[in-house]
Amino acid sequence: MKNIGYLLLLLIVQVSCTQSKSMSINEFTAQDLENAVLIDVRTPEEYADGHLENAININWYDEDFIDQFKDIEKGKTVYVYCKKGGRSSSAAELLNSSGYKDVVDLLGGYDAYLAKN
Repeated sequence: MKNIGYLLLLLIVQVSCTQSKSMSINEFTAQDLENAVLIDVRTPEEYADGHLENAININWYDEDFIDQFKDIEKGKTVYVYCKKGGRSSSAAELLNSSGYKDVVDLLGGYDAYLAKN
């Protein structure tokens, strides 16, 4: 019984350490990009219609989505956003489970950014 308690505690600690962070897309600034990368997970068509400056487009729907991150250091901060927040949330979870240490989901997505600006 004691071993099960330790195992449960270890599992809780591991899960809490791998959860992604989040912040409003409207709080994001160019200064946040120092030693970081900004990823737009929308489709190329959505990206072409407008995107945040310095964003790299990696389409969430691509079969090789995670493979496209191979050149991004796992210790680097990765900011992700999409149109409203659904795809970026899923992408952040996948990146965390793939070993990326500092993933930040930009809440509200590009629609929230456009509404504010």
